[in-house]
Amino acid sequence: MWKIRRRDGKAFCQSEEELKKAVIEAKKKGLSDVEIGKLFGITFKQLERIITQTYGLNISTLGFTKRINSWKPKNFKEETTTVWSFKQRGSWATHDGRYRGNWSPFIPRNIILKYTQPGETVLDYFVGSGTTAIEAKLLGRKAIAIDINPKCVELTLKNLNFNPPQSLFNFPIYEAKVSLGDARSLREIPDESIDLICAHPPYAGIIKYSSGIEGDLSQLSLLDYLKEMEKVAHESYRVLKPGKKCAILIGDTRKNKYIVPIGFQVINVFLKAGFRLKELVIKRQHNCKTTGFWYKKSLKHNFLLLAHEYLPIFEKPEKKLENGNKEDLKKTEPYLSQESTYLEVDHLSFSKNTNTLNKLETTTVWILPSNNFEEVLKLNLLYRYNKVSLIKSPFLEKISSFQEVLSWLEKKKNLVEEILANLKKGDFIVIQTQDLRINGYIQPLAKLVLDSLKLDKLRLKEIVITTFENSNLNFNDDKEPLKIVHKYLLVYEVIK
Repeated sequence: MWKIRRRDGKAFCQSEEELKKAVIEAKKKGLSDVEIGKLFGITFKQLERIITQTYGLNISTLGFTKRINSWKPKNFKEETTTVWSFKQRGSWATHDGRYRGNWSPFIPRNIILKYTQPGETVLDYFVGSGTTAIEAKLLGRKAIAIDINPKCVELTLKNLNFNPPQSLFNFPIYEAKVSLGDARSLREIPDESIDLICAHPPYAGIIKYSSGIEGDLSQLSLLDYLKEMEKVAHESYRVLKPGKKCAILIGDTRKNKYIVPIGFQVINVFLKAGFRLKELVIKRQHNCKTTGFWYKKSLKHNFLLLAHEYLPIFEKPEKKLENGNKEDLKKTEPYLSQESTYLEVDHLSFSKNTNTLNKLETTTVWILPSNNFEEVLKLNLLYRYNKVSLIKSPFLEKISSFQEVLSWLEKKKNLVEEILANLKKGDFIVIQTQDLRINGYIQPLAKLVLDSLKLDKLRLKEIVITTFENSNLNFNDDKEPLKIVHKYLLVYEVIK
């Protein structure tokens, strides 16, 4: 039942239906979401639900027609590192941000340019408002655009209804094949016929994309969502050509003040289906408030605003692996470098010599100055968590085999158990780690630590992404592979 305020200055509605009609009228008149919330006494999620139930789509603006002002992004350069940041989401052609949760067109543009050639076929089976299909059309690729929501199909067809001037392009323009369908069962698509999969699935119920559509993954609990994503991963593997790529944007969520690592869990699903991890990109979000209300909330309740998403880029092997992604074990030598698996611990606590910190980081992406990176990092951990055991691996980049990775993981687990014996409830263990490239593929060490570290006394509080200021400006090679410029802080709280 909708909550209806009846105090002075608040709208009064006799029934739920009357409230819904009044909210939609207010939205049509251009009232902001905040104004509507105050006027009718409803939350943002309730507003989203009213719009989705009324229109069959979760959209932010009603009655909107996009005017095309340009066909390409200005001064576009392909991304060359593992941290992608788009402060402006992009509004060329028919792109706009009114479909809630749609991704920036810079993402599919980068992926399509990096991994396909004109005339090849791009598949998006969570097409939403058509962002990927629009980019495929603009870049001379054939597109197959599928969604389980018929309203999304209608919106995608509307957004694809344009004819760019041929004089601006050096390749043919193809019309996308848009249809109603289910990513878990791509029956109309033949085996090994797709050159690239480029998709932005829902994040297990974080944003509801439809109302009452059977099979809509955005309506599911996390456990059910992961089971259904297994079907998506297997169908992706089936339709993709060997050696080709599958890019999926996925994010984490928070429950009861702790992180739920949906991103790493979805990566596991695709790896188990037989894919290899070619790249793991961190996509920054720029809609996180770092001052005022949210800054105070972050400090008061000790949580970080989620400001990152993962963009794993998987590859279908030329030959199916018999033992999943453990093929690397067959290629390794028995020698293990003691230096590469070396660990050290900094026990951080306040003292009279502790430096001051003007302002704490309040999001899950920390972009720190290169000249005193470690100092600022430690101060942020100390001021936020008070007592911290920081585990570091100074020579991690020297690991060159999966066997060494396994040895490092075992040493890491043993060290955590040893440290835990001297900690009490409310203390924190922070593991600093990074992704490694071994034999041409990414070994996602942060994910592997989460997979291996299952201790009753610890609970994952945060996943923080760290990088240097201006890290993207120091690398200009537009060839593969991407330069790894980020690290992770896995923040565990002692709960027993």
